[in-house]
Amino acid sequence: LNFCPQLFPSKCRLHVPLGNKGVRCLQFLMVLAIGSFCPTFINGVPAQRKGLVTDGSCTPGTLSSVTGAFAGFLASSAAHAAETATAAKAEAGASALSPVISGGILAVAAAIAFSAIVPVFGEESKVAFSEIASKFGGESSNGSVNDKKEVTEYFNGEGFERWSRIYNTTDDVNPVQMDIRIGHSRTVEKILGWLDYLGVEGKRICDAGCGTGSLSIPLASRGAVVSGSDISSAMVTEAAERAKVVLQGNAAASMPKFETRDLEAIEGQFDTVCCVDVLIHYPPEKLDAMVGNLAKLSSDKVILSFAPDTWYYKFLKRVGELFPGKSKTTRAYLHKEEVVEAALQKAGFEIERWEMTSTNFYFSRLFQAKRVST
Repeated sequence: LNFCPQLFPSKCRLHVPLGNKGVRCLQFLMVLAIGSFCPTFINGVPAQRKGLVTDGSCTPGTLSSVTGAFAGFLASSAAHAAETATAAKAEAGASALSPVISGGILAVAAAIAFSAIVPVFGEESKVAFSEIASKFGGESSNGSVNDKKEVTEYFNGEGFERWSRIYNTTDDVNPVQMDIRIGHSRTVEKILGWLDYLGVEGKRICDAGCGTGSLSIPLASRGAVVSGSDISSAMVTEAAERAKVVLQGNAAASMPKFETRDLEAIEGQFDTVCCVDVLIHYPPEKLDAMVGNLAKLSSDKVILSFAPDTWYYKFLKRVGELFPGKSKTTRAYLHKEEVVEAALQKAGFEIERWEMTSTNFYFSRLFQAKRVST
């Protein structure tokens, strides 16, 4: 009924003839039937949090949060049409139930069609929703959580298996993972476009949190002197192996130097420091120190991407938490844009370019900042 406001929009709707009450009861039963039994025909539609789920699929009698809500919208329209037509049809001697029956058929057909176009379906539905949790899930840090240790263990184990597939070009990913891959690649393309404009040949570039080298390797192919680091030794090893394959035979390329380090332990001096999709693993109370440490490594530019703290992304994060996967994930933190900007200004940098990359399940704010003071 939360999705059917037109069923009972006012008290006067309750004072209807017996015939209309019968129509209303049929409408209500129709909504319950669609929500309860459509999951038996639509394999993999996710149930409500407390619903009964077996192997990622709803069992008969479980109210589907997706199918039920969608059918509710259609049923409310059918109810409105039925009520409008009831009086006239009754006076004309025609059946008042035909609009309801037609609406019910339409709702069932549309719900089945809807399941066919939902990007998350079949046996992978529960896994796919757990990917939302892995991207935007997790609880906030309460101060007793060792995020660094948690991130290190995760990305040297299950997290490495998951994210190395996402950052690869193979097809062994579910729809949500593919969506995140597309979003991440778009962010990388934007950064490469910015740096191509500035010119990277011979420039010293730090890729902090390099992952499997999705940014480091193309920068090296352009002649940049790249130093990539990651908290995960598994990621660093994979990045080095991919670099050897991709850059082999490229005379203009300088092989990147990869090493295992977290953001706080990076040392050296660079023309540009990039940190892509890493700050999501650091809580807001540590953001100022993280940004400050990255900024002191750069003599010219700092490029950061992060998950912005907005009401919509908070909502998506909560949705992800409703579908926890079997595998362990890390905590995910959103950051307010003004806080990130203030941290850059404190470190002597001023934002000169910004972008937003947004797909269905990937959201990343991108800042390019220039040093204005030491």
